[in-house]
Amino acid sequence: MRMTVSLRAARRAPLLQVIKSAVATVAAWLLAGWLLPGPLPVFAAIAALLVVQPSLNQSFAKAVERTVGVIVGVAVAGVLGLALGNGTWIIIVSILIALVLAWALKMTTGTANQVAISAMLVLALGTGTPGYAFDRIVETMIGAAIGFVVNIVIVPPVAVAAAHRSVDRLGAELADTLERLAAALGRPQTGAALTELIVTARLLRPMRESAERAIADAAESLTLNPRAGRHRAELDEVRRLLERFATVVTQTIGMTRAFCDRYDDTLGHEPSVAAIAEQLRRAAHDVRLLVHRLEDGADPVPDEPDEPALTRPLSVAAPRSGHWVLVGSLLVDLHRIHDTLTDEVS
Repeated sequence: MRMTVSLRAARRAPLLQVIKSAVATVAAWLLAGWLLPGPLPVFAAIAALLVVQPSLNQSFAKAVERTVGVIVGVAVAGVLGLALGNGTWIIIVSILIALVLAWALKMTTGTANQVAISAMLVLALGTGTPGYAFDRIVETMIGAAIGFVVNIVIVPPVAVAAAHRSVDRLGAELADTLERLAAALGRPQTGAALTELIVTARLLRPMRESAERAIADAAESLTLNPRAGRHRAELDEVRRLLERFATVVTQTIGMTRAFCDRYDDTLGHEPSVAAIAEQLRRAAHDVRLLVHRLEDGADPVPDEPDEPALTRPLSVAAPRSGHWVLVGSLLVDLHRIHDTLTDEVS
């Protein structure tokens, strides 16, 4: 079971990515085989397969990595072949020298591996073929170029929609968490209920981090992308929304922690607590409104006012002496949430 988990991804790669990899590999094999008659164009096919990545920026980096690795590896193999001849021990020495050289030059792991693989293959397969080393460099460049071109021509990958969905999910869960806290303020709580409340609130952090990674991936997918112009404005909107949600997440977790740490059974009789709970419900409404307004041409939210709710005034009575620390803490965090959300929806 454990081996199955390590071999399988959580979800399939997009079918389009598979199609592009297949097209690039076949095209590189056919073109390199036509331009460079002789050994099978394995280097070209491998280069094309590796270069087709989820973003054009990654494709370009992989193309450079692959090409540089092959050039350095071929150079190592050429020098050793001329100086020491061929043989099994020469191949072993070339692998060691290639790895040490890549380490000394601070190459990436992928480039270092490519240097060693190229040196090994050139010495193992091409010692008797004139021009073999040079042809493999050209072949690799052909494969890398074809992989990059195919990734551009066949629907260049854009990850903005995934970032949008990730931020939407964060907004929905943030609104639910605000409402759960509002409900908890209005009724007696057990120890288990308080534990569940704070644990659930803390789950907002990994969701926020996931949204941040999704936006970073989306930004990378637009680098070098000819379709970037039509998506960049949308990504900027999603990024701004996440920045506001990130602040509200921090305050919401702080409010939940303060409530759980300082809860007692008399808190429900505090008049200001009911007012704070109402503000939390309004904040949840405004969070959902922010997510909804980001969608072009969205219809009004069903059964919800289409205007911000936090613009309504809050009246708070002086708290009792036993609750003033908690009430004060909740009000400070609520004020920050108010400033964050009303700045966006006004």
